[in-house]
Amino acid sequence: VNKSVRRTTLAKDGVEVQTVEHFMASLWGAGIDNVYVEVGGVEMPGLDGSAVQFFQRFQTAGTVEQAAPRRYLSLREPVFVEEGDSSIGVFPDQTLRISYILSYGHPLLKSQFVSYILNGASFEEAIAPARTFCLKEEAEALRAAGFGKGATFENTLVVGEEGVINNTLRFEDEFARHKVLDLLGDLYLLGAHLRARVIAIKSGHPLNVKLLKKLDQALGQWRTGSLQSATSEVMAGPRLDITQIQKILPHRYPFLLVDRITELTETRAVGIKCVTINDYFFRGHFPDRPVMPGVLLIEAMAQVGGIILLNKRENLGKLAYFMAVDRVKFRKPVVPGDVLIIEAELGKLRTRTGQVTARALVEGKLVCEGELMFALTE
Repeated sequence: VNKSVRRTTLAKDGVEVQTVEHFMASLWGAGIDNVYVEVGGVEMPGLDGSAVQFFQRFQTAGTVEQAAPRRYLSLREPVFVEEGDSSIGVFPDQTLRISYILSYGHPLLKSQFVSYILNGASFEEAIAPARTFCLKEEAEALRAAGFGKGATFENTLVVGEEGVINNTLRFEDEFARHKVLDLLGDLYLLGAHLRARVIAIKSGHPLNVKLLKKLDQALGQWRTGSLQSATSEVMAGPRLDITQIQKILPHRYPFLLVDRITELTETRAVGIKCVTINDYFFRGHFPDRPVMPGVLLIEAMAQVGGIILLNKRENLGKLAYFMAVDRVKFRKPVVPGDVLIIEAELGKLRTRTGQVTARALVEGKLVCEGELMFALTE
């Protein structure tokens, strides 16, 4: 997704398709998740400047239900992005709600507020008909720069000093409604239906794309190809329980040695392993004086490090094998009743290899540390 002040552009291998946001919003409104699109030009048709004609065509064509479950994205914690005096906050909710505050340095656009619970009906009635707009001076600047060649007073609400030029508003707050349309179209590019309360203040496509990338990063932590949850519901946040860990790691009992992830970023993970007398390895190591084997301490650190590597989009569906273990030191024995806190930091990462520095602590004291090298394979 390329950032543009006036539009959203998709690009790959030097090919671009511009102004996709109205089309994408219409797909959301029509409940379409899977579609093949052929475009005979560098941008989507402008039509009347709204999404209503796209939406009507989708309704006429109809849809077919497929076997694959719909994907949803719910939040555990709020997500924020901001640039200057523009901001977007996304908060946990059971459905999609979008509130938008518009404010321009123009009497007609000085302040508008809209808020909607989004579904097919509210999209059709309140959002789809809202048309794109710009100030007269913005239109003149775009024309001078060679943009907006297909824009007319019929498909663009051009706002001058006295009001809308050669056109009339469909709604008093049509400008703010159209901002919701643009935001909804940008959010569609997540590839999952967002369940959240979105509050946007003076946001446009650049900030929408910034939010999109942040949400997509969270979504990618649990997007595991064939390893999907039964409900296709993914939870975005810095913590993973055992069920979510199993969506990333291939390990299972008795060799899954991470109970919970308490922190997860692009380069760092913190995991917990609760050591109990019921752990299978204590039956032979050693029955009279149980001590957690050192090789399993290394394995536990490797699994936390593996979560950093395998939750990256480019590594989804891959396996991480040990290549080398270096500078490993055991400081104290680990016994039943201990709670291991494992901290892993990502080092060098290449297409086929990854390096992680890890350490394990009990009650704040270091018990094991080392550098782990992985080979990433399909």
